Amino acid sequence: MSGTIVNNVARASGTIAATPGGLDWSAAVVTASTVTVEAGRGYFINTTSNACTITLPASAEIGDQIVIADYARTWSTNKVFLDSNGLKFQGSADTYEVDYSTVGQSLNIVFSDSTKGWLPVSDDAVAFEHGSPPTQRGLFAFGQGSDYVNTRNLVNSSGVIASDANGAGTARSNLAGTTYGGDKGIFAFGNAAGSGYDGMSNLVNNSGVVASDVSAVGTARQGIGAAQYGVGKAIFAFGFIGPTTGISNLVTTAGVVGSDVSAVGTARNYLAGVNYGGDKAIFGFGRIQNGNATGITNLVNNSGVVQSDTSAVGTARKQLAGASYGGDKGLFVGGTTGSTIVSLKNLINNSGTVLADVAGVGSATASYAGTMYGGDKAVFAYGISSDGEDDINKKNLVNNAGVMATDVTGVGTARQWAAALGYSFSA
Repeated sequence: MSGTIVNNVARASGTIAATPGGLDWSAAVVTASTVTVEAGRGYFINTTSNACTITLPASAEIGDQIVIADYARTWSTNKVFLDSNGLKFQGSADTYEVDYSTVGQSLNIVFSDSTKGWLPVSDDAVAFEHGSPPTQRGLFAFGQGSDYVNTRNLVNSSGVIASDANGAGTARSNLAGTTYGGDKGIFAFGNAAGSGYDGMSNLVNNSGVVASDVSAVGTARQGIGAAQYGVGKAIFAFGFIGPTTGISNLVTTAGVVGSDVSAVGTARNYLAGVNYGGDKAIFGFGRIQNGNATGITNLVNNSGVVQSDTSAVGTARKQLAGASYGGDKGLFVGGTTGSTIVSLKNLINNSGTVLADVAGVGSATASYAGTMYGGDKAVFAYGISSDGEDDINKKNLVNNAGVMATDVTGVGTARQWAAALGYSFSA
């Protein structure tokens, strides 16, 4: 044999153990609840559906080596257990199982001798540092003018609102919309003519096409809030079902609306929901059961759990709108105090703290909608005029520093109680 051997381990028998790079990796990904492994081999262990007990060889020589790796990054959900099969593991007798439960973990073990047995030479968790491309486009849809509509208006990555297009699904107002899956969206709930409150939903693909109705899951209601959270998930929460309510419904990465989750926080409707911090959400303001406006907020963690009330910051109001901007921040805009429609805004930092009132730019507006666009900006559009008399089609762009621009005459049918969401990774 010619050449130089580097970083190989000599067994007691005189044969040479393979390095990790030279291991004979098993072609089959292990998904079973048990597996017996062999020296000199590597194994990908997929615990998506169940934990896995890994039985090591009953006999081993110095330098025998085995590598196992978290195939689906699910060891934190379902552990792997090592059964040392009569041999010692790190000097301890085989009287217990060793478990590994860190996401993205890999384990490289080598047999030392009868005194210490199997020893990990590396025990690492590889971080999955990544982020989805930012959502680029927006969509305003549904609402109420002289009648309920299912009109939709696409927003390009420069914030230009397109003319009316025929919508899909039942015409209605007082619904909510949010992004899910990073590049898709969902509209749900609301109030339709002649049918009272609705629980139906409509998915939006990454081309901005609104799909037909999906049957209701969860309690039908209107005046609801929505936001994305976690990685690709979303939440609808609060609303009005006769009394106000605080129930919520989680949305999976496939756009499936879950059943009701018991209320946390003060029941209310006509509030707004915003994503912040990249993977969390906040619901803020709204109308409580006695009809008064409130300024309380509720944070949502990255598991979709709604937190208890946070004391109000800013002027109490209802019928406002919210949107994300800057990649990890958000803002609440406009609304009515009950007697006055306002042009106030409240920025939300990336820790979910709502900042004090800032005088808005542009005319005071209520019952309108907002969404992110262009990766790090926001747009608000439609609603009710400052005198509370007229439906409008103006828009206000928000830059990536949270600065709101003056009114621009909108495009499309003037209306109130529309909903908005972001979609598409493509500019």
